Amino acid sequence: MIVIVESGATKSDWRLVSPSGEQLERKLLPGINVSTANREHNIETLEKGLSELGGNSLDGIYFYTAGIVTPELREYLDAFIRARVKVKEVEICTDLVAAARAVCGRRPGIVAILGTGSNTCFYNGSVVSQKVRSGGYIIGDEGGGACLGKLFLADYIKGLVPEAVAKDFESGFDSSYEGIVAGVYRSESPAGYLGSMAPFILSHYDDPYIKDLVDGNFRAFVQRALKRYDTDRYPVGVVGGFGWANRAVFERICKEEGVRLESFLPEPIEGLVRYHSID
Repeated sequence: MIVIVESGATKSDWRLVSPSGEQLERKLLPGINVSTANREHNIETLEKGLSELGGNSLDGIYFYTAGIVTPELREYLDAFIRARVKVKEVEICTDLVAAARAVCGRRPGIVAILGTGSNTCFYNGSVVSQKVRSGGYIIGDEGGGACLGKLFLADYIKGLVPEAVAKDFESGFDSSYEGIVAGVYRSESPAGYLGSMAPFILSHYDDPYIKDLVDGNFRAFVQRALKRYDTDRYPVGVVGGFGWANRAVFERICKEEGVRLESFLPEPIEGLVRYHSID
């Protein structure tokens, strides 16, 4: 038996999988980020998941999470797991590796994550061998939901949003300058605050201004990130809820830019189960 864990900022998806690839049990627990989330929160979630799915003995635990930025963090997680579960193999990987394995399996390809943030890499079928830095929601994350919210708010505070859209925004959000500044600079999750604007923005896609904003956000991602890879030779696999929700728009932009898409997944976990079920 193996356990596969795929964790984002808000939730972690735990699967107990048989040698034949049958999913025997699933647990949805709070998200884990070993770099930014509260240590006690991480420990509580790990303890719960390992106690409920760990059993007496496992062949492997494959843990995918954001925040694996140093070897020390990977070693800490490995030791924590082994101290609580009898397991033959422990593998700790980043969320980017999770996306790569989910959409590419063991074949080479270009990988894109489109969620609140964005990320990309080239995967050679075994490891991530090229990566264009994302930059995060302040200086990057083109294509993601937070970047779209940032573009919209930057126009709104300068009076550049069409009146009808602006009035609709004001009816559903704190549109005061003070409220916007507080959300961007003083909230617990500025990227989450900016990303929360995305559903509203997308609901007005038929407005020419909004269409240009949404298309421009995706086009910037394609031009500034995806086309830094060999898109003439390799297709792109996309993972992420924001990209999945807007796949028709993103597919059109990619076609216009000459980028070939091969696959689209709302989240990587099902692809990871397939990956770890292949002999």
